[in-house]
Parts: sequence; C-alpha cells; structure tokens
Amino acid sequence: MTLEFAFGDAGDASDMSVGMGLPFLGGDPRESVLASAEPAGSSHGLTLWRCDGGLAGVARTKADDGLEAATARIYGAVLRATSGLNLYRIWNVVPDINGLEAGGLENYRAFCKGRWQAFEETYGEGFSSFLPAASAIGAVGGQLTIVFLAGARAARHHENPAQVPAYLYPLEHGPRPPSFARATVVERGGFSDVFISGTSAVMGHGTVAPHDTAGQLECTVDNLGLISRECGLGERFGRGRAITRHFKVYLRNASDLAAVDPEVRRRLVAPGDRVTYLGADICRSALNIEIELTVRGAERS
Repeated sequence: MTLEFAFGDAGDASDMSVGMGLPFLGGDPRESVLASAEPAGSSHGLTLWRCDGGLAGVARTKADDGLEAATARIYGAVLRATSGLNLYRIWNVVPDINGLEAGGLENYRAFCKGRWQAFEETYGEGFSSFLPAASAIGAVGGQLTIVFLAGARAARHHENPAQVPAYLYPLEHGPRPPSFARATVVERGGFSDVFISGTSAVMGHGTVAPHDTAGQLECTVDNLGLISRECGLGERFGRGRAITRHFKVYLRNASDLAAVDPEVRRRLVAPGDRVTYLGADICRSALNIEIELTVRGAERS
C-alpha cells in the first residue's frame, strides 16, 4: 500500500487518485489535492484537473538523461501549464534522493539544479518571490514524480524566522539551493488555506541532532510552531479554527513509528485531524523525520 493523491471528491465519478510510490506506515492513506475537480486532459506531458479557478496536475518521468535535465524538463512543463496562475503547493518524490549520480553529485542536489534552472528561465533572477510551499522526499527507485496545485487566487509565501530561506542556502548545500518557500497562504473569503512545507530539524541552515530521531522531532515541532505563527494560524496550528488539518509524517526508518506516533498525536494532532505516516528518505542523509501540514478553511485570527 502506498500514499495516494486524490483529485475530486471521494466516490464522485470525476475522482482520480495517483499513487506516489511511498510505503504507507499508518493513518490516512490519501491526500486530497483539489476537491470536486474534473479531469482537464493533458498538457506538456502533465495530467491535469480543474475546479473553481484551481488547477492541479501530476507528472512522472524517468531520469534517463540525468536527474538535473529531467527535473528542468518536468518543472518547465509545470510552469508553462500554470502560466497566469499562482503556484500554491508542490510535492516531489525523487528517486534515490541521497544517492549519487555518475559524476558524484547527490541526486537531491542534481534535482535542485534542475528546479532552479526551470524557475530562473521562466521568471528571471528574481524568481524567489514566486516560489510556493513544497516537499521533496525520496523513494527507492522509480520515477521522478511531481504533484502541483495552483490557482487564480493570490498567494502569500512565508519564511521561518529561525531558518535561512532555502533559496538562500550557501554553497555547502549544493551548487544551487532548494527552490521553495516554507509555507504558502491562500485567502478565500474570510478563510485561509495554508500549506506548510516539509519541515525538519534545520536551524539557520544547519542540521540539528544528526541521525537522532527524538531530537529532530523536538526541533521539527518547534519549527512548525514558528512557521504556523508566521502564517497567522497561531501556536496551535489553527486548531479549532479550521475545516480540516492534515499532517504527513515522513520517516526514514519505519521502526521509529512506534516512538514517533504517540508524540505526534500528543503535540500536534487533535480529534478530527488527519495524519499520515510514510516511509521515505529525507533530503539530507542525516535527517530521519520530516513533517508537513495542510490546513483548509482556517478562520482568520
């Protein structure tokens, strides 16, 4: 069983699900990307769905020509398909994310080079203001897979005050830094949809508690609280003020689930929330855990 991304309401004839190839460890096996969506055909190699000004899509590609080139190609397609819209959220599954290419560059760093290239070619040198929330996690083998959500409504992108923005990381993290914002907020009426990126034990730009899952969980929860406040959700992640909240927890080692689950449920999850546990490699080899959060219909504080 693997995680599925769902487009459309469950049970509706237009409902479609896309498997992401990530081992399912527990909780809810589905992430709803765009409710009540209808298939919108294909464009630039992407499979698309539309709903009420929103556009979502998925693309998969083999990296036969190298991960950098494959990423630049698939991101170029995403940016062409979403021209005139605002990107809200991107999920990336990178094959063998901590492995090395033939030239010795880590796969994640090659992915970051390709992603940077696509954004720069589309938006120019000042593209950082267009970057949405994102996650990039690793799967064993398989294809590079990208799921995105965009729309006509304006988006506000936020950073964690305790972290260097990822797109400003120094060269020690690779020839091109990661291209994403820590969170994206989309206003609709008196409510907000909030997409908090994959969050881990990074302070400044350095890794905290390398290879120590318990220590990393502590730092990750602190970081989630900081970005939650920046997004206007308060210290409790919009608890009691949102229609839905969905936490996704990525674990490098499935054996950590027994210790992590009680802490996540005690510190983050409230009755009615959705939580998903997945087996996945994290973008830094010293990281064991990453947590993301999607909040729908949060009342403004």
